[in-house]
Amino acid sequence: MKPKAFRWVGRDRVAGLCLAIAVLASPLSGWAQTNTTASTPGAPAAAASSATTAPAAATPPAAVAPVSTATTFVLNSGDTAWMLTSTALVLMMTIPGLALFYGGMVRKKNVIATVAQSFAMTCVVTLVWFIASYSIAFGTLKDAWWNQWWGGLGNVMLKNLAVDKPYTIAGTAYGVPEYVYMMFQMTFAIITPALICGAFAERFKFSALLLFTVLWSIFVYGPIAHWVWGGGFLGSLGVMDFAGGTVVHINAGVAGLVCALVLGKRRGYGSVNMAPNNLVYTMIGASLLWVGWFGFNAGSSVAANSLAGVAMTNTQVATAAAAMAWMAVEWAHRKKPTMLGMASGAVAGLVAVTPASGWVEPTGALWIGLAAGAGCYLSAVFLKTALKYDDSLDAFGVHGVGGFIGAILTGVFASGAIATLPKGHGVLTQLESCLCTIAWTAVGTWLILMVCKFTTGLRVTAEQEEDGLDISLHGEAVHD
Repeated sequence: MKPKAFRWVGRDRVAGLCLAIAVLASPLSGWAQTNTTASTPGAPAAAASSATTAPAAATPPAAVAPVSTATTFVLNSGDTAWMLTSTALVLMMTIPGLALFYGGMVRKKNVIATVAQSFAMTCVVTLVWFIASYSIAFGTLKDAWWNQWWGGLGNVMLKNLAVDKPYTIAGTAYGVPEYVYMMFQMTFAIITPALICGAFAERFKFSALLLFTVLWSIFVYGPIAHWVWGGGFLGSLGVMDFAGGTVVHINAGVAGLVCALVLGKRRGYGSVNMAPNNLVYTMIGASLLWVGWFGFNAGSSVAANSLAGVAMTNTQVATAAAAMAWMAVEWAHRKKPTMLGMASGAVAGLVAVTPASGWVEPTGALWIGLAAGAGCYLSAVFLKTALKYDDSLDAFGVHGVGGFIGAILTGVFASGAIATLPKGHGVLTQLESCLCTIAWTAVGTWLILMVCKFTTGLRVTAEQEEDGLDISLHGEAVHD
């Protein structure tokens, strides 16, 4: 029976937020009853293509026009080909993109350990997504109230997915197979915990990383993806998150900040030279991220259509603007424009435009990029110094802050000329989604870190950190 006191309307939203925090410790027995019908759309859910109107705001509106409502699946080969390409592009963002981006910024003695984190997470999250997380994020429970919070276990081990089963929403079939959509979403699930590694680089145990990734993917990423994209309560409110401002970037950034605070600073932080070992690697990594991001954002239209073109244009404009804004602020502050600054600014722009890419006009994307470039620089340089935490590679400063800027400004610049805006949309709705994500992520990440602390342990020893994680954890080294 649905508890009436927690219906997600009007004044009860505060109670709903409290429940969101409490659900992590709630019994799962009531969530195992699942509806075996196809799941609702996720990140790719946008407002509407240029030729369609948006569905009801109770579910994330779809960007593609339905091809069939019959039981026979009608494949749209063009849309499917684009989604297969986008999936490969997003996977490239993690390996080798993020691996090189982070690998170039650490000290030489930690390069292999850093790139190994991205590679290992790709393997681990693939298996977790296949076994459980896809079902949690995009499954459907029979009980509509519980389905606001958790997708259930009806698609565990990809149960109830068939080769000829389409991606569907509200009973309407679309031209992309659910297997393709599942794979596209898998690449989002892979890169999100990989981004967190930037916060605890050079001091986290590899065994702890593996356990953390499994638990975090199930209990943090899966529920938040369901809330926004899988038919959960945030999607029903009219939250606009085209490709992952809350689900990916705020989620990863806040988790990174919690990890940095719990682990403490690197030994010698502030007194030992911790300059990047190879900024060419970082530039190549940032470039791969930039190219791959077109799959991330333009692919989130779930179709080869005009909305994909808008998302691609907005991505390019915001990224360039953010890189120049970061460079300008850094130039004024430090008297020199750096390659690392331009690369970091570009990533900040990519992060900030992610939730907005399918909702705003290019002028809005320009302002979002400029705000993100300047705002993330101030966060990475001044906020981190003021609060005295060691976010090694600025995972929170770029992804947490950039994701928040982008999510809020999506509410400011969203345009009905680009897509039909969902009922309930607005800055306050965007803020609410950010706060819910921050609350769940912060509490969930801290609890998972405590589990790791008392099982595998969290941090390498002082001797291992001094020797470098390449040799001490992996028995390998980069040679001249």
